[in-house]
Amino acid sequence: MVSTMNRFETLSTRSGFNSAVRHIKGSISLLEALAERSNLGDLLFERMDDADLKSDNLTAIVRMVLVDKFGYACVSRNLRGIKENLNDIAAEVSKWENVDLVVVYHHPDVGLIVANPKNAEQLEAFGSLRKRELAVVYAGRLDKGTDTLCSSAADLVLQLMEGLQPSIPQTLYKGSFPTKKIKKSEVPASSKGAGEKESGKKPAATKNTKIQAPKQGKKAVEAKVESAAAPAPTALKAPAAPLASAAPQRGARMTPMYSVIVQNELFHNGNVEAWKRIIASYKEKNPNLEVHIYYDGERIVNINSLFKWGKVKHGSSIQFAVSGDEIKDVAKLQRYLIQGASHMFESFLHGPVSTVLKLF
Repeated sequence: MVSTMNRFETLSTRSGFNSAVRHIKGSISLLEALAERSNLGDLLFERMDDADLKSDNLTAIVRMVLVDKFGYACVSRNLRGIKENLNDIAAEVSKWENVDLVVVYHHPDVGLIVANPKNAEQLEAFGSLRKRELAVVYAGRLDKGTDTLCSSAADLVLQLMEGLQPSIPQTLYKGSFPTKKIKKSEVPASSKGAGEKESGKKPAATKNTKIQAPKQGKKAVEAKVESAAAPAPTALKAPAAPLASAAPQRGARMTPMYSVIVQNELFHNGNVEAWKRIIASYKEKNPNLEVHIYYDGERIVNINSLFKWGKVKHGSSIQFAVSGDEIKDVAKLQRYLIQGASHMFESFLHGPVSTVLKLF
């Protein structure tokens, strides 16, 4: 029987052919840059805004460059535990000058993330590691070959990511692959901090939050949370796009998870609807950003499930994070979600259900 599949079928269209050409050119440029003894994770970090470097072709680039070209050792597994502070990993691995390392983490919400584990800023893109998610570590010495020490180093990085404290061989500390400083000009400033404002201040802690009673007008939603400025008068818009997660793009970053303490006696249907409208307003202003909700370590896809059976009560902690390539307004989003989880949730329920509040 003649096979109907053709491996060159994607090249039969102009868009497919052009996409393949861009992929090949990008791969060649990365190989040329690696000839100057650079780390693949560093190169991809510098070019994170390149539209041709998306999650769907990063796997092919990593395999072609590190495995086929340089023969790097590769160790992979679903994480059996998690390390909370990723800066500790970078602080240790950055001393390993005898091996070049690249980590690929399959983030359940953001997608494929490639990083140099010797660089703390790149590891921040992982956000919080999750148990049972796939992590792959590549270790080698570019064109200098690979040995058993490289395989051992790759496994040691995974152990560090799992929160273990393995014994590090002294032979890893001396070599020709020191940590290098990389460019930051193309990294969005807002992606560095999890919801930090441009001024560099972090959002206020939620533990001792005091919420003042709102002043309601005909077309206004005014509430102060920790002396924060009241939101602008509410304007009603057309319905926002659905809250379904979009496909992750290269350059996306995810903030750490922030906690919102439920201050109402129960996180009931009114609080849920308030959160829906707050998030819809945020998405209306920032269509390229995604808001992820978590409760008890579990991703909440449908917010309605938070009040099902009344399981989320006063004092419970609901967490959220934001992902995207230009993260902003996270501090304001946090303030509104705090108010939406309190007895003042009604401030966000004015107007027809099919409209979107202008809060951001």
